[in-house]
Amino acid sequence: MSTRFAFVGFRHPHINDMYSRCCQSEDIDVVACCEEDVATRNRLNKDEIVNITHDRYETLLDEVDCDVIAVGDCYGRRAKIIEAALQAGRHVISDKPLCITLSELDRIEQAAADAQRIVGCMLDMRDLGVFLGLRNLIQEGNIGDVHAISFDGQHPLLYGTRPSWYFENGMHGGVLNDIIVHAVDFIPWATGLAWKSVVAARCWNATVPQHPDFMQCGQAMLTLNNGAGVICDVSYLTPDSFAYEFPHYWRYTIWGSEGVLSGATNSTAISLYRNGESDVQHLPLANSQPGDYLKSFLTEISGQSNGLHVSSQDARIAARISLQIQRAADATITNFELS
Repeated sequence: MSTRFAFVGFRHPHINDMYSRCCQSEDIDVVACCEEDVATRNRLNKDEIVNITHDRYETLLDEVDCDVIAVGDCYGRRAKIIEAALQAGRHVISDKPLCITLSELDRIEQAAADAQRIVGCMLDMRDLGVFLGLRNLIQEGNIGDVHAISFDGQHPLLYGTRPSWYFENGMHGGVLNDIIVHAVDFIPWATGLAWKSVVAARCWNATVPQHPDFMQCGQAMLTLNNGAGVICDVSYLTPDSFAYEFPHYWRYTIWGSEGVLSGATNSTAISLYRNGESDVQHLPLANSQPGDYLKSFLTEISGQSNGLHVSSQDARIAARISLQIQRAADATITNFELS
């Protein structure tokens, strides 16, 4: 029996990946789609990208018999849609981030518990060959104990084509929460370690003075439970002309007691610098597992919880840690324990 999906919100293009995978899957029926924004709805209909059936999510929830609501609306609108879907007895899978405040996350978690439903997230960094490869090499002990990590999640701003809601107060929620969630999920999964504390975090506006409240740059200094330090930069400063082909687009460097690993989204190999060796090893990427975030979600809502590639618990933990890091930047809070 197929799992029936309904989609709510297409104002961030990430959701298009999930929509395409669902439409191509023999195990999923896409039974309805909602888009409340008129301009987005007209564009989708004109380009025949999506068959929009509803212009209000409340109506969709009342009228459509489905198992799952997939959410891709503006970040600031997601929490209320997710809560309503859970209260209507549907499972939910959302693009990241799930929401933009800790109080919203608290309500989502309570609604999921009350309804006994699953909330998943598109944490698809785990699906890419370079990051699967980094994890495998760490887990195999190639660099010994992990002592330090740095990562760049630099993005192009693409001002003028990026959705305008990014720059509206209360819609974006902060660059750290927006982007860092991928690394917050990936690093514990890759290393087997847990997050411990925020040493410092900061956000600022560098090049868009016409939107003074949009803090496009974000950096943080964090620690893991073995004492390792993590330095991150997830700013929107990549030149638009390089876009997502920039070498620093999601680049990790992991320092261990026996060596160093480095790889990025656009890498064709993983670099390994072993202690005692003078030549760099350029190792092949692992096989990518595209769409495994969706396969894991389908497995979990069917009642199986063992051996998931990414679970709803992983999604909730990553969301909570990311929101705490964002709060630290917004409120200039330093040296506090993550929970």
